[in-house]
Amino acid sequence: MEDPLRAGAGDPGLKLIETVLWDGASCPRIAGHLARLSGSAARLGWPCDIAAARAALTGPPGQPARLRLTLDRAGGIEVTRAALPVSPAEWRLALAPLRLASGDPWLRIKTTRRAGYDEARAAMPDGIEELILLNERDEVCDGTITTVFFDRGQGLRTPPLSSGLLAGVLRTELLACGACREEVLMAADLPLVRLWVGNALRGLIPALWRG
Repeated sequence: MEDPLRAGAGDPGLKLIETVLWDGASCPRIAGHLARLSGSAARLGWPCDIAAARAALTGPPGQPARLRLTLDRAGGIEVTRAALPVSPAEWRLALAPLRLASGDPWLRIKTTRRAGYDEARAAMPDGIEELILLNERDEVCDGTITTVFFDRGQGLRTPPLSSGLLAGVLRTELLACGACREEVLMAADLPLVRLWVGNALRGLIPALWRG
């Protein structure tokens, strides 16, 4: 059976994305970004020059920035630079109307196929910084731009990839060092656990459930 990712890899508008922190001197999580980019490109059957990607991920000395790298099906790399986003110290969360299919392989890689996430974020209510998406089993998947983390009183946890979510760079880092473990989180438990959201750009952000 043909890999559905390979089947869709010929879309001329499709690109892989890595959103990277430049701290003014380096990209602290560059190894994680490059590993994910390389792995995703391999899944799609695309060429990926990791040395060129590493060289492109740079910014002005002493000026922290948000770097957005894209890779196209021909192996072309483009990087745009922008100021770091300003955000509150604590994010308020609510539920997105969009439902994800846990078996969708496109949820596992970060690409420009993000219409559902972008539409959910564009309709986000006032006073909310992030929306949480569920799958068909009422399991928590991802935020629109973040990974979900939680604690029931037994340490930091994050939903498993089998729920239908992206292998975030921050998530992968925390799992690898033993600071976090995978565990299914049901929608009904969101008001009952301590919450964080996070990504490689912003780090781990304390969060409050607003429903």
